[in-house]
Amino acid sequence: MSAVYINSAACISVQDTLNAQFFQNLKPENSTPIIKAIEPNYKEFIPPAMSRRMSKTVKMSSVASHFALKEAGIEKPDAIIVGTGMGCSQDSEKFLKNVLENNEEFLTPTYFIQSTHNTVAGQIALGLQCHAYNFTYVNTSSSLEFSFLDAKLQINDGESDNVLVGSTDEQTDRTMALYKLNNTIKKEENFPVDYLHSTTDGVIWGEGASFFVLGKEKAENSYAQLKDIKISSRLDVAETQQFIEDFLAKNNLTKNDVDAVILGFSGDAKSDVYYTGAMNLFQDSALLYYKHLSGEFNTASGFSIFMACHILKNQEIPEVMMINAVKEERIKNILLYNHLAGNDHSLVLLEKA
Repeated sequence: MSAVYINSAACISVQDTLNAQFFQNLKPENSTPIIKAIEPNYKEFIPPAMSRRMSKTVKMSSVASHFALKEAGIEKPDAIIVGTGMGCSQDSEKFLKNVLENNEEFLTPTYFIQSTHNTVAGQIALGLQCHAYNFTYVNTSSSLEFSFLDAKLQINDGESDNVLVGSTDEQTDRTMALYKLNNTIKKEENFPVDYLHSTTDGVIWGEGASFFVLGKEKAENSYAQLKDIKISSRLDVAETQQFIEDFLAKNNLTKNDVDAVILGFSGDAKSDVYYTGAMNLFQDSALLYYKHLSGEFNTASGFSIFMACHILKNQEIPEVMMINAVKEERIKNILLYNHLAGNDHSLVLLEKA
């Protein structure tokens, strides 16, 4: 199989990740239950008449994809693939509210049309006038990983040379209220959150959009080579280390070959035990975490892949992400491990381009 390279990376998140200097200005958040993305001035990228009809996730994705394509020097990709956990939640809520308030009569179809999960990929294609392969994956926390797998297959099978791959999720008031009710979001009395040693359940919820251009040719400014991906919907805590070791063995690597491991510690005591088990496997690697910077959400792994790309390119690890004091002189292989509430476990292996 031919190599697949990540040739550009763009991210809108709760950090100022569109700013060129974001790497030096990362600010952790441990005391706010819900953290919102830092949004750009959409007028610079989207006509105001169109912007008014777009939900937040569509706007974030449109701008992030614009930056990713611009950095890769590509006008039209050969495929557009988007992963999302919750899709266009804002428009879904507006449609359902409309149904209730109008007793299921005289409904405008706009909110329903814009509420479907594939709206994001469709709007990006419309903006680019791109009629190529267009697909959306909705697989909770492994949505982006399935999108990457599809893109990898598209490139390896010779169907595409350059693929735009992204992930996106937004917050809505009603969903956040429900998450508080069912204790998905931490209770007020459990703040501030100690992400690495939490004894309470629940998380801080974030949002964001991350987009990448994957290509079969290594570019001058390529970030990384996408080596492999592994996904498992269910995993026992006792199986965690074997899950990782089997993945590394498949790629002819041992735990000693991994220079840095990025783990999705979320502050949820019940599910973070998986990361603790994984961490014990890599005593000599740089151990990192990131959800204190992004918040937890269905496609938070997009933020971690974005950060991994910059770590590989800059050969520098931000202090704010470090769990241990191990510093590698040369960072070649990065392993990313993520899940959401103990389900949908994913491993992503990146190698310096």
